[in-house]
Amino acid sequence: MTVTLDYIKNLNRTTLDDANSSEYVNHAKKGLSREVIVAISKDKNEPEWMLEHRLNSYDVFMSKAMPNWGPDLSLLDLENIIYYARPGEVVSSTKWEDVPAEIKNTFERLGIPEAERKYLAGAGAQYESQNVYHRLKEEYGKMGVIFEDMDAALQKYPDLVKQYFMKCVTMHDHKFAALHGAVWSGGTFIFIPEGVNVDKPLQAYFRMNAASMGQFEHTLIIIEKGGQGSYIEGCSAPKYENPSIHAGLVEVFVKDGARFRYSSVENWSRNTYNLNTKRAIVEKDGTIEWIGGNLGSGCTMLYPCSILKGDGARAEHLGIAFANKDQIQDTGAKVIHVGARTTSTVVMKSISKAGGVSVYRGLLKILKGAKGAKAQVKCDALLLDDISVSDTIPDMQIAENDVSIGHEAKVGRISEEQLFYLMSRGITEDEAMAMIVNGFIEPIVKAMPLEYAVEMNRLIEMEMESLGAVG
Repeated sequence: MTVTLDYIKNLNRTTLDDANSSEYVNHAKKGLSREVIVAISKDKNEPEWMLEHRLNSYDVFMSKAMPNWGPDLSLLDLENIIYYARPGEVVSSTKWEDVPAEIKNTFERLGIPEAERKYLAGAGAQYESQNVYHRLKEEYGKMGVIFEDMDAALQKYPDLVKQYFMKCVTMHDHKFAALHGAVWSGGTFIFIPEGVNVDKPLQAYFRMNAASMGQFEHTLIIIEKGGQGSYIEGCSAPKYENPSIHAGLVEVFVKDGARFRYSSVENWSRNTYNLNTKRAIVEKDGTIEWIGGNLGSGCTMLYPCSILKGDGARAEHLGIAFANKDQIQDTGAKVIHVGARTTSTVVMKSISKAGGVSVYRGLLKILKGAKGAKAQVKCDALLLDDISVSDTIPDMQIAENDVSIGHEAKVGRISEEQLFYLMSRGITEDEAMAMIVNGFIEPIVKAMPLEYAVEMNRLIEMEMESLGAVG
């Protein structure tokens, strides 16, 4: 199959880093208070229970200390963040022609309309705190599938949203989950009915545009018994001098015998703190697949979690992290085996260059009663020079004897022998480096949807090209 999407061929740093005018933030208030939260809820015309949830989350946020483990967050000034900004009088539309020209052009450069036409079941786009576009193809709507932005879902399906909203990840989990609960805005809501197979991906793209911005989209996905589907998420932001924060939250509920794949490529700018939380609860014989690429942001803390609640539940975590100069990619996975005969596989690969720091931080927890559980964790790190860093920090808590556990971790550098072999056949050093890196990440990339796999390879190429040749 040939990929012909022009936006991938033309993708470059300018495409990602160019910012639109952001005069709309001149009137936005920086910092967080109960008044800001009330204003957010009022602007969205939310039900009383959601305002109460926001205010309770704010109280929890204020009571919790900043994390004292992992990357240094001391330069993240939460009082200098804009927590809510609408790009003018914009409303969500099902027609691209209704989206304001400047915003529409941004998403067209990123390839969203073209991708939707060619291979998606539905697409959504969020700009700052506001969804600007959302559409599900008619044939899937007739099957009972719901694909809405979260703000619209709260208005249209309040009881369903209330039943599941922040029940998988609660406001008490950690400080940034509480922050999210207080200021969340936009995001995606997916409901797949019992026995329905959505055979094409659903996609949403999240774009931060203004300086000192915070984006806090909420993604809530429910796959009923025997249902199947997949979702693709893309993220980007221009580069500014002042820090920005992304603290989205993803909740996935996989019911008996259901299957869902969640793919994401997070390519925030170097001034962004990417403090995202993703978690799934998987019932009997259900399957969750997490496939992710993390690069771009100055600091990432992201550990998708699978709770294998039902007997026979399965989870697969595949991830790539690329840490370049002045970047810390602290990523990994968490799997909690609760049911019997549950199975999990974690394969994580990291690349570090120009002094970048990559960390695999993982938790494997097998509870008493999870008899017959099987788990395999594999972490591979590739260092492209002698000043970069890679660490592996696994945590395994095993409370059951009848289990099978495997863990493997490797770290290495590109050898002179490999380079010499390739260059002796007429390949330049840069091309040889690229071939080795592409071979290293290939097991993860091949699991992505085709267009996203090509885009991921292009983003890696851009990281390899930046800051000069590797050494």
